[in-house]
Amino acid sequence: MEEQNKPKFPTEVIELPSKGLLYPKDSVLASGTVEMKYMTAREEDILTNQNYLQKGIVIDKLLQSMIVSKINYNDLLIGDKNAILIAARVLGYGKDYSFTYLGEEVTVDLSTLENKPLKEELFKDGVNEFEFTLPSSDTVVGFKLLTHGDELAIEQEIQGLRKIDKNINADSTTRLKYLIQSVDGERSRKAIRDYVDNGLLARDARALREYVKEIQPDVNTKIFVEGGPDEGLEIPFGVTFFWPDVRI
Repeated sequence: MEEQNKPKFPTEVIELPSKGLLYPKDSVLASGTVEMKYMTAREEDILTNQNYLQKGIVIDKLLQSMIVSKINYNDLLIGDKNAILIAARVLGYGKDYSFTYLGEEVTVDLSTLENKPLKEELFKDGVNEFEFTLPSSDTVVGFKLLTHGDELAIEQEIQGLRKIDKNINADSTTRLKYLIQSVDGERSRKAIRDYVDNGLLARDARALREYVKEIQPDVNTKIFVEGGPDEGLEIPFGVTFFWPDVRI
């Protein structure tokens, strides 16, 4: 009976950039790893599903199909989801990914990409919340690292605002309203939203975003190529990432 319960496809264990440190201890994600299966013909069907493509959910459907571990997909931190995305490409079409830069073809070995160094001293008991003192106003804000579920909620709110006014551009402020969890100890959502709309200085918002980027677990997707920037070239994950046969 045990043999019948074993998966009929090969799998790989993927290490998450967060090491599972920001998930509740009773979450499968707290292990710091996710088991994924190799891409099959079923997943290729997902990649060409026109309904999924039109709705912009094809990649999420693909990853959900390839993840074997019994996780809540919406709980995934964005950096961990990025690691799973790259792993899915390797398991589907191999480690070599090519793109054009300055008219030249560049090929990167995706299996060599490493997770960003983690400031583990900031990660406490599976609690996804941090503090940052805004440099210009000295306001202390509590914030969290966003999950896939947060990103869905942000996108839904932005789309709702655009239905009211198609010219509105509230992407940055909407994201900040989900990111920030407290302002000088005040945790009410009304107070946080009012602060973002009326009290948050642009230079403080930028400093907060930079700090979040600094501590967020993720995959280092910068490579060094001839003629590229000194700090490294960010790998462009274009249409050929999961559709390598496309000719642009």
